[in-house]
Amino acid sequence: MKISPAVRNILIIWLAWATIMIGFQQWIGTRFDLKRPDKVLQWTETETTSRSQNDKPYLMEPFLNQHVSWDSEYYLSIALAGYNDPIARAIPSDFGWEPMRNRYCDLTIEEDCIALSHAFFPLYSWITGILIFPFKIFGLSNIATATMAAVFVSLLGALCGMVSLYAMSKNSLGEEGAVRCAYYFLIFPSGFFLAQVYTEGVFIGITFASLAFLTHRKWVWAAVFAALAVWARPGGALLVIPLGVIWFMERTWEKPSRQQFIHSGAVFAPVLSYFVWTITPLAEKFFQVESLYFGRHLLAVESSIAAWGTAFQSLLQNNNQTKFYYALEFASVILAITACVLLYRERPELALFGLAMTIFAFTSGSAQGMIRYVLVVPAIFWVLARWGKNQAFDRSWTLLSILLMGVEVMLFSFDFWVA
Repeated sequence: MKISPAVRNILIIWLAWATIMIGFQQWIGTRFDLKRPDKVLQWTETETTSRSQNDKPYLMEPFLNQHVSWDSEYYLSIALAGYNDPIARAIPSDFGWEPMRNRYCDLTIEEDCIALSHAFFPLYSWITGILIFPFKIFGLSNIATATMAAVFVSLLGALCGMVSLYAMSKNSLGEEGAVRCAYYFLIFPSGFFLAQVYTEGVFIGITFASLAFLTHRKWVWAAVFAALAVWARPGGALLVIPLGVIWFMERTWEKPSRQQFIHSGAVFAPVLSYFVWTITPLAEKFFQVESLYFGRHLLAVESSIAAWGTAFQSLLQNNNQTKFYYALEFASVILAITACVLLYRERPELALFGLAMTIFAFTSGSAQGMIRYVLVVPAIFWVLARWGKNQAFDRSWTLLSILLMGVEVMLFSFDFWVA
């Protein structure tokens, strides 16, 4: 199969980006260190001391250590030992953040004990677990091997996301604009997560693939990838929106019976996939850990408004680190909503999906992480790429985005809080 020059350029850009990202994260630790602890948020001070990782074995392995932090330990734990990993951090069912209820438990000796890894959907870790076997050829420790495999999986997801963005947008933006769309995706300030032990690469790669197949009306493949996306992150269920929008716009009920059956089945694929997940043993423990430990809930509108109100007030206070953090958080939300509004007339299915994903994350009950969560909003990169036809905007946005990403990836590499 002949590869077009545009796709070849995307492959080269991806390979260069991956090489530079890995090299940069290895290099920065040899040049300087950051002053601990990180006081960006109220809770980060106690989680970013020089000893904060000592009770997290999956984050202590030196190999590619700059690519693991925060949630990375859970993905590696699932990949190596499943959801009942005996060395995983776990909490009792009566856990609370009050002093008397704030304790971890031991899965090997306590019956009422839930591994924190249950808060994370399995697909990314399952794929990583499969790749661990061929990666054993390098003779590294189990954790190092899993880390290498997980980074590789993330990078492949990023490539899939780039190619899918290109396929979605080339008819509208042209070859050059579609390549620019894919490039802006990589260099977005939070785009560095696509090269870490985090689920962003896999989730976004699969989600964008579903949307790309839908763009070209490949309904069966769109349904398959939509169903898979649900097992990477719960937001994948929202792919029912773009599938449903196209189903309605094309007046599927007027088509031949066979097409009606296929297209309607595709629409319900992510919903059915989510339903299957809810009847597995994973679901109950997921909601327990999300609520008890991480403070996340589905459409927790009231608590989310309160949390984001407090976040906005922090912009008026004296902590410059907090101001920087929340300025990026609010800017990412505004950019996502603006892009979706601007793309609505041209591609309503993508715009409504992006809005739904933004609202889904914004109303989870916790005022953090939005600059990472909006990576799955294709309208952002589509609109930026259209603006990027102007050379002044292209150069200015590229400079701003890469500088911000440099700051963010340095913070992450030193285990400081980013998103």
